[in-house]
Amino acid sequence: MASWRLPRTPLLLLRAAQRRLPAPLRRSGSGPAPPRLPGSLVRSGGFVGGRWVQAAAAFPVLDPASGAELERVADCGVAEARAAVRAAWEAGPGWSAAPAKERSALLRKWYNLMMENKDDLAKIITAENGKPLKEAQGEILYSASFLEWFAEEARRIYGDIIPPSVKDRRLLVLKQPVGVAAVITPWNFPSAMITRKVGAALAAGCTVVVKPAEDTPLSALALAELANQAGIPAGVYNVVPCSQQQTPAVGEALCTDPLVAKISFTGSTATGKVLLHHAAGTVKRVSMELGGHAPFIVFDSADVDRAVAGALASKYRNSGQTCVCTNRFLVQKRIHDAFVEKFAKAIERELHVGNGFDEGTTQGPLINEKAVGKVERHISDAVSQGASIVTGGKRHSFGKNFFEPTLLSNVTTNMLCTQEETFGPLAPVIKFDTEAEAVAIANSANVGLAGYFYSQDPAQIWRVAEQLEVGMVGVNEGLVSSVECPFGGVKQSGLGREGSKYGIDEYLEIKYVCFGGL
Repeated sequence: MASWRLPRTPLLLLRAAQRRLPAPLRRSGSGPAPPRLPGSLVRSGGFVGGRWVQAAAAFPVLDPASGAELERVADCGVAEARAAVRAAWEAGPGWSAAPAKERSALLRKWYNLMMENKDDLAKIITAENGKPLKEAQGEILYSASFLEWFAEEARRIYGDIIPPSVKDRRLLVLKQPVGVAAVITPWNFPSAMITRKVGAALAAGCTVVVKPAEDTPLSALALAELANQAGIPAGVYNVVPCSQQQTPAVGEALCTDPLVAKISFTGSTATGKVLLHHAAGTVKRVSMELGGHAPFIVFDSADVDRAVAGALASKYRNSGQTCVCTNRFLVQKRIHDAFVEKFAKAIERELHVGNGFDEGTTQGPLINEKAVGKVERHISDAVSQGASIVTGGKRHSFGKNFFEPTLLSNVTTNMLCTQEETFGPLAPVIKFDTEAEAVAIANSANVGLAGYFYSQDPAQIWRVAEQLEVGMVGVNEGLVSSVECPFGGVKQSGLGREGSKYGIDEYLEIKYVCFGGL
């Protein structure tokens, strides 16, 4: 495969900016020291055309637990983004022409390297994202599984032979890679959101440019280091980290560049709409995994103890900062009080706030102080309208980005916490009377990513599973994500599906060939 490796020379736009970045600055004074990062995987430059490149400026990556600076990373701009697109475009013909078995083998090598370095990769996630180390370790296993899955799917991209209506023709359907894919990922799963997209893209024969979230670029760059070690050819996997200030311009550049054929984005609905607008000018293929507002319905027939366990897992994973976290709890009148009492006890007994590196921590910091402010605003609004704080309700003494796991009762549908996605450790409970009422409340949102409900009535299970306007349903289960299953939403929660056998289709074009004159 070395014969079609990109020459490492498509970076003329970057040469003027390539210089060594200053050493990472550490928080001065008596503030807490940042966690020690595994030096073998920490990179500060962008990764373009198989080379580590620097930019004219750098931006800090902060530990959300302490506020200390972890690293300074190249602040790539439009020039670097366009150079990365050019590198990916030049690498495209060789990568797409490689036998599927060879692409599969390289993805498998990348997977193996992730597994060999899983502990160090998890430490990077906890350092830059804040989630507890056990959760970070789980993310790495989940993240690596996408490379393993799509390494296998690369060899199963099948076309079709269609029976012709006339004798002298043969009708074929081919599946071919769309081309360069620009991948824009969020901070809450800084590794898994990359591999879920990139694994499918590379398996299909596409090349990629990754723009990671400004809060968590170190995970994307660590993946680049391992991709390079695995032998992924130069230009096939590129990473352009950038600061919040540079993000709008870089995002627009990726969405409008005519060499980019596909945009895949995970993030807020508002940002997704902006990217869709930019991509429309050149009619690009798009995959959008956008905001959620997940309902969690507990019917009278439910096993309350199982529902509480599912609620705890669904709501408080990553301190409530996932797109499929429950945002609204709907509990039927007869079991409402028992559920709230047991849920409150479980929160107080099983959830422990602290630094993600500390043993026993289940709740790390929120990503930044703005996120904490949103949780406070939702609680204040709810209480002002009659909601009651059952447990929690305020910032935690551990630090400014930490918030107590909170449970509210006497919540109504007029409150902000039931109208907006909180993205934090807040569980509001609404009491309802009938199944029809619960389904109507659940479906009242303009988004529909995930939904959950607990019931032991088989007829009710079928009815509600079919009626919920979401892309993913958990029945008597609070965690639904799996590499084998399609991930995505309906309404304003996005377009397309990721993971599963369906995920690779997002990076393939269908070509019909009519072979006549036979």
